[in-house]
Amino acid sequence: MAKSQAGTENLGVDYVVVFKIGDTEKTKAAQLFEELVQRLSKSGLATEVRNGNNHTLLIFVKLSSEEHLLAEVYRSRVRDWIHGVRASEPPQDTRAALEQDPLTQAERLRTIHGLITHPQSEHGAGITPGKGRWTNVESIFALHDHAYNKEWIKKWSTQYLLKPEDLDDIRDRFGEKIAYYFAFTQSYFTFLTVPAAIGSFTWLVLGHFSIWYAVAASLWTVVFVEWWHHQERDLATRWAVRGVSNIDNKRPEFEHKHEATDPVTGETMYIFPTRERVMRQLLQLPFAIAAVIALGSLITLCFGIEIFINEVYSGPGKSYLTYLPTVILCTAMPFLSGLLTQAATKLTDYENYETEAQYERSLTSKTFVLNFITSYLPLCLTAFVYVPFGSVIVPYLDIFALAFKPGSKDIKAENDPTLFEINPQRLRKQVIYFTVTAQIVNFGMEVVVPYLKREGLIKFKEMQLKRTGTINAVTADDPVEETDFLARVRNEADLDTYDVYDDLREMVVQFGYLALFSVVWPLTPVSFFINNWIELRSDAVKICVDMRRPTPWRAESIGPWLNALAFLSWLGSITMAALTYMFSNDGLGPDGKPSDIKGWALLLSVFFSEHLYLGARWLVSTAISKIDSPGKQKARREMYETRKKYFAESLRDTDKLASASGMGEGESEGREEITRTSLEEEARAASLKSRTPEAKFWSRQRGWQDAAEVGRRLIEKDVVEEKAAKEKKEL
Repeated sequence: MAKSQAGTENLGVDYVVVFKIGDTEKTKAAQLFEELVQRLSKSGLATEVRNGNNHTLLIFVKLSSEEHLLAEVYRSRVRDWIHGVRASEPPQDTRAALEQDPLTQAERLRTIHGLITHPQSEHGAGITPGKGRWTNVESIFALHDHAYNKEWIKKWSTQYLLKPEDLDDIRDRFGEKIAYYFAFTQSYFTFLTVPAAIGSFTWLVLGHFSIWYAVAASLWTVVFVEWWHHQERDLATRWAVRGVSNIDNKRPEFEHKHEATDPVTGETMYIFPTRERVMRQLLQLPFAIAAVIALGSLITLCFGIEIFINEVYSGPGKSYLTYLPTVILCTAMPFLSGLLTQAATKLTDYENYETEAQYERSLTSKTFVLNFITSYLPLCLTAFVYVPFGSVIVPYLDIFALAFKPGSKDIKAENDPTLFEINPQRLRKQVIYFTVTAQIVNFGMEVVVPYLKREGLIKFKEMQLKRTGTINAVTADDPVEETDFLARVRNEADLDTYDVYDDLREMVVQFGYLALFSVVWPLTPVSFFINNWIELRSDAVKICVDMRRPTPWRAESIGPWLNALAFLSWLGSITMAALTYMFSNDGLGPDGKPSDIKGWALLLSVFFSEHLYLGARWLVSTAISKIDSPGKQKARREMYETRKKYFAESLRDTDKLASASGMGEGESEGREEITRTSLEEEARAASLKSRTPEAKFWSRQRGWQDAAEVGRRLIEKDVVEEKAAKEKKEL
């Protein structure tokens, strides 16, 4: 069964609960801590306490007995079976069941996490970090299995692609939600080989803004999204999590308005009125408008300043002023994005969702709106504002000429649109920045900066202790044999919490660049192909080194990000057509000048492109749905075995009744020979009794042997008569 080899390395610890004393009054903190430990004990968990960093206590938690774990695992699997996640009922002999379906480390940790966090009514301790009564509980995390982590990273450094067994291993260690991320990134990476090859050929032969590349890239996005949707369902069957969202746990923050009894089932329901939730959800509309205005205004301001400095202004300090838009974005954008993200979180909290899946879906939709604006608006401004209207707008950005020469006769000539020329290379340079430079910067911010920050903090603390010559009060009472172990746990407690949706959002935004703007620079998929090979490995390092070990949550898909992919694929069919028309002739427009773009031709291009996209999507979806897969085969096999099992059990008593009725083998033993005399004797005997015609009809032949004998005699008689008739005819 299973505990991992980390059991010895981690001294048998399953979880660590960080209790922060902080500014809490000592008596109150002591009471809360005592209640916390008492609840953990009542839930079947043993505890040990050690000192932690930054005025915290570390509560080490493990199961008191393996029998308690077996009971919780059985309860969990029965619930899965009742809700249709499992095809068959788990055997009541849990130990025997675990030999057939072994307990993975992820299932073990998830079960123990439930014992800590689930409400007391569900056999848990009801500990919710940072919420309600437990604001002093800072976090709950499992310890890393460092031996496994080293082997994992070493294996990936020498392996080009992930095999299905590798994904199964990730699922067994870190849960289905993280396994889905790696499966998605792996599928996305392998699919990128096609647009990377097409893009390389286009860049070498066809040039930029090729209609053939646009068609191929749009079709590729359709195939990839539909294939991943198919692959997602296949993995859900493979990992036995299909339908797991139907048994999502209730959020402890959910506040019901009243209780009611279900008239059908009789169970108690906790009701929050649908009308009130819809009214709260309508606040998403003003939030989206506010986000568009705030982020859009900032990006548009920086865009205008950049255009003015680079293409209009020719005064002193131009070489330094070119950095002004970057400085404004780097300082104001993180602050504004963080503010809007906090507002999105508070709005989602206010909407009061009942389950974690509903909450994540709503928060993800708001986050996607923010990322869409910050990621794609600069390119949209260049493509759809600067190019068609730049010759009209940009000359009037010369605010210095307007400010200092209000009466000049030359203003009109200086602002003459015919004197300004569009820079066709601007959009291409922007796309290259977002698809190459920004990816490199993001890698550094994700992997390099956290590593340097963590190592620098450790060195700083060591230097500070050496300089002051004092003894570290945190480690003063540590037993000698636990020194290294406790140092490692304290370091892990200081790490950030890993959120797989951050990495999924990064991949979806990247997909958007390819679907919307890759026709501008056909080498975009080549850049992403190289980046994602590194990304798969850097994310593994990030999980193992830079983050706390994530809780192994279950999932049956990548969640609402699949809808985001489908939306970007559809929108790409529009932007690809528009860009191909507007920037034909190598960026100079269909008639040689960007200002000569015809509105009716642009709309017609978009109209046909979108309808071709919808038709292609239907065809691809239909074709992919016909493809057989290991997941579908497994589902059919499990369904067949289940039907066979229950059919055999339900007919067991029927077979016993059939055997008791005298039917079966041995019926022919002792059977008397049927002759005309015996039939006449039976008929004479039957005439002496009062019987119905039906009873008489069914009493003439006794068993199938008699029926076979009579049939044989009739067949022989028929053959003889037929032969005699034929001979008579010949004569």
